[in-house]
Amino acid sequence: MARRRRILRYFMYALLLAVGAFAVFTLQLDVRVRNEFEGRRFALPARIFARPLELHAGLRIAQADVEDELRELGYRDVPVGDTGWFKRSGNEVEIALRPFVFWDAAEPARRVRAVFDGAKVAAVQDANGKELSLARLEPVPIGGIYPAGNEDRILVRLSDVPKHLVAELIATEDRKFYTHMGFDPKALVRAAASIATGRMQGGSTITQQLVKNFFLTPERTLSRKFTELVMAILLEAHYGKAEILETYLNEIYLGQDRDRAIHGIGLASQFYFGKEVKDLTVAESAVLVGMVKGPAVYDPRRHADRALERRNLVLRETRDQGSITAEQYMMARSAELGIAPRPTTGTSPYPAFVQLVHRQLQRDYDDKDLRSEGLRIFTTLDPRAQQAAERALTKRITQYDKERRFGQPGLEGAVVITDPSSGEVQAIVGGRDARYRGYNRAIDAARPVGSLLKPAVYLTALSEPSRYTLVTPIDDGPFVWKSRGAPDWAPQNYDKKFHGMVPLRVALAQSYNAATARLGTDIGLEKVFDTVRRLGVDRTMKPFASTLLGATEMSPLEVAQMYQTIAAGGFRSPLRSIREVTTQEGKPLQRYALKVEQAFPPEPMVLITAAMQGVVRDGTGQAMKSFLAPEIGAAGKTGTTDDQRDAWFAGFTGDRLAVVWLGYDDNRAAHLSGSAAALPVWGDIMAALLPQPLELPSSEGIEQVWIDPQNNLRGDSQCAGAVQLPFMQGSAPQERSPCVSVAGAVADTVDTTVQKAKSWWERLFGR
Repeated sequence: MARRRRILRYFMYALLLAVGAFAVFTLQLDVRVRNEFEGRRFALPARIFARPLELHAGLRIAQADVEDELRELGYRDVPVGDTGWFKRSGNEVEIALRPFVFWDAAEPARRVRAVFDGAKVAAVQDANGKELSLARLEPVPIGGIYPAGNEDRILVRLSDVPKHLVAELIATEDRKFYTHMGFDPKALVRAAASIATGRMQGGSTITQQLVKNFFLTPERTLSRKFTELVMAILLEAHYGKAEILETYLNEIYLGQDRDRAIHGIGLASQFYFGKEVKDLTVAESAVLVGMVKGPAVYDPRRHADRALERRNLVLRETRDQGSITAEQYMMARSAELGIAPRPTTGTSPYPAFVQLVHRQLQRDYDDKDLRSEGLRIFTTLDPRAQQAAERALTKRITQYDKERRFGQPGLEGAVVITDPSSGEVQAIVGGRDARYRGYNRAIDAARPVGSLLKPAVYLTALSEPSRYTLVTPIDDGPFVWKSRGAPDWAPQNYDKKFHGMVPLRVALAQSYNAATARLGTDIGLEKVFDTVRRLGVDRTMKPFASTLLGATEMSPLEVAQMYQTIAAGGFRSPLRSIREVTTQEGKPLQRYALKVEQAFPPEPMVLITAAMQGVVRDGTGQAMKSFLAPEIGAAGKTGTTDDQRDAWFAGFTGDRLAVVWLGYDDNRAAHLSGSAAALPVWGDIMAALLPQPLELPSSEGIEQVWIDPQNNLRGDSQCAGAVQLPFMQGSAPQERSPCVSVAGAVADTVDTTVQKAKSWWERLFGR
């Protein structure tokens, strides 16, 4: 008897101890559930967008390019629903624009019509035919900065989720959701038995699924199942069904986009159907609900038959529960899957550009915030320019590989495109494989720039009009640079010849090395290096004459910064890839405004631009005539380094600046020159982008004078081969060429007098 009492007492002690331990265990879980659920904050990636395409009358863009961008946005080319489609009718495109929250305003859904005249927009109208000054498409998503695990989601409120989607979910996943306290006893017993016997069987309620995904690991053991059960009961005790359901809909895993995990019904609706969750049809929402059981197994893009069968099962279960009518069931069951083309979100299609964006963001934001706060990053990327750059580089490298039978590793390249007026980076290609997310040659590959540095030498000279003009004779004879402690340096020209006395503009156009080295040393190395720094290059220059010919290294992005200042007429703007940053809701956080500093007066910039136009028109870049009409007036410079290891071309038109580099990563000889290899890439890009003509800016300090190229004296338009060149006031040749007729001389004198009188009048009255 005493023994029985002792056993009973021990049992009671053990029971009390177990109850106490369970109470402590439950209390700990309760604290965890409340703390984590009440403070629940999904880690939301920063979303990166391209620039929005702004349609307006006069915009130079082909109709096909607009349609391509609409397709990239996921618009369909047939009317489907209220928004997200376009319809072509001859030279007109009707567009059903989606609503979008920009950094400066929320644009509502509306219909617009763009009318095209050749390769430009003739008019933009609303649905009633009223002329619009501007219609803005939403920007193309180009990537994100993701949290650990690469989870991505778009948060939705339960009120935004269609009732039929909720009904389908309840009918398929948890019919007793609104009546149970977190678990279904019968299903739980079945699941526990299956685990004990080594088999896997479901049985989790929606609440348990949420607990498993939100709080626990995916392991399948009895202890974890017990913890899941307790936490599910606690969750139901503290929170309402609506809160639990909304969190579940935002947490659920619904597929994979390469290495990006698609979470939540909000993102899934966009990823699979190209529309917001509130716009999903009964059939479409059934596809997503069907995927809950196995996103990989029922992926509608990879396994359309399985997805269709599963969708129809969901519809049947929902009908049997009385949540949809027989008519709704039949209509939805007969519908096609209707999966949209894979969107460009997720793993960025433009990784080189996104790298630049990320680096510029890290100056102002913690990386943790970039990966969790759901920031919206509006960038400067122009998808049309980016795609043109990628196509051109791939096409030419493939051609060069085939023609010359290059071995591995293959020839590489990089491209940077900017807007000359603003310094906005419009495109970056980091290598021949534009989707490669590793080494970014456009940003990180510092290579010798060769003759790309020569414009800085000539700009320095032209800044001294009392000594140098575009027609000042420069000696292109043999030149030797002597420096204490270093071997003598005697540059050779590309054609292995010397050309005697040549006009300054010809020396640059033909890229004569001897003439450039002599000119640079006559001016002074430090003056030239100061010009390079003022152009925006932040590098230490070696104090050698060889540096004048490009024996210094820069990345394509740095070259773009240098040429940007020239293209902008002496105004230096730091290259930028970001316009605005907002919160997830659209509240502005930071504006990356245009910063402009005048680095040079306008007059020498007019002269160097005219000289660089001569490079393209008559010099080493004259092959450009195969790509662009002479009226475009492109300005640029070829560059080729020793042993033809690097081939460059940098130049600009009225609205685009581009830098192209080709070479090998291991620095072996490429046997390609800038004019033969890099220029065609540049030409292909610009030909595809329909650039604006480059016009020299007018300036009171500049006069245009006809020059006879036979003797570089003042001529007139009647002289054979005469060219009109800009000169700073008072620096043009005064002596007249024998080719000038008396009538021409009188006319020229009268014209000069009129221009001086006009300038005096404008200075006096400001008009």
